[in-house]
Amino acid sequence: MKLVRFAREQVSRIGALVGDNVVDLQEALAAALQDSGAPVSAAQAESAAQIPSSMRSFLALGAEAREAAERALAFAGERPDIQTESGPVSMPSSMVTLLAPVGDPQKIICIGQNYRDHCAEQNQPLPERAIIFSKFPTALIGPGANIVLPQISEQVDYEAELAFVIGKRGRHIAEAEAKDYIAGYMCLNDVSARDIQFSDKQWVRGKTFDTFAPTGPALVTADEIADPHDLDISLTLNGQTMQSSNTSNLIFGVFYLVRYLSQVVTLEPGDIVTTGTPGGVGIFRNPPVLLKPGDSVSVTIEGLGALTNSVIAEST
Repeated sequence: MKLVRFAREQVSRIGALVGDNVVDLQEALAAALQDSGAPVSAAQAESAAQIPSSMRSFLALGAEAREAAERALAFAGERPDIQTESGPVSMPSSMVTLLAPVGDPQKIICIGQNYRDHCAEQNQPLPERAIIFSKFPTALIGPGANIVLPQISEQVDYEAELAFVIGKRGRHIAEAEAKDYIAGYMCLNDVSARDIQFSDKQWVRGKTFDTFAPTGPALVTADEIADPHDLDISLTLNGQTMQSSNTSNLIFGVFYLVRYLSQVVTLEPGDIVTTGTPGGVGIFRNPPVLLKPGDSVSVTIEGLGALTNSVIAEST
């Protein structure tokens, strides 16, 4: 399932991407219950509530929410033209605004220097331990939203990354059990103000400006990704390929990171972990290639789709 958050008439809802269409899961489930012809029981009414507007809340509900979403999606497939008071249950994605799949995570945990080819382009040895930093939720934007270049930076860079989202609460999670704690995967662009990152000697300030964490286009549930360590990953800038690699080049893999991080913090539903970027970033090119107003940058990961954002200057 390709879960999305979308806005229609300024209301945020959870849906699923099916081809080029978005299915409103809450409306589809309500229509399915009504279409059954039987009185809606208290249990059915409770089932309809299993699809809230918050992805974090949806994931926290676990299997019940997943089952409700699957029922809604099946009904929408059988009755694609059905209408509700809010409009069509299934609609072209062009009719809605896709938002960041998870808009309210408690944590955004980032891993630095986690691709062999990225270390090579910096002439850096492979790290012995995973390097951890963070972004804040105010950095999140969705597909199609603008990356805003801050006035105080002149070296803003792109970074294509595979991100995974936690599906259930856990601490001290064994690596062999880590897969059970992952709700799904999505593209993320770890936009970085290099001049600030390098001058600060630490990474958080330069990495967490508002709009510096584009995510999407969807949260692809973990059952659809056979192996997160064998996915082609690339980034284009104005149509030119700048990064091209495969997640097999990760130094610290997804399941290892779940174990490693859960030794320190309790992982919660909706937490985002982004796993680092491959070689080809702009700052280490000769000459450097950095983002400027009018640019269009796209992150594409096999099985997850393409995340495209435009670049604008911060208004004065």
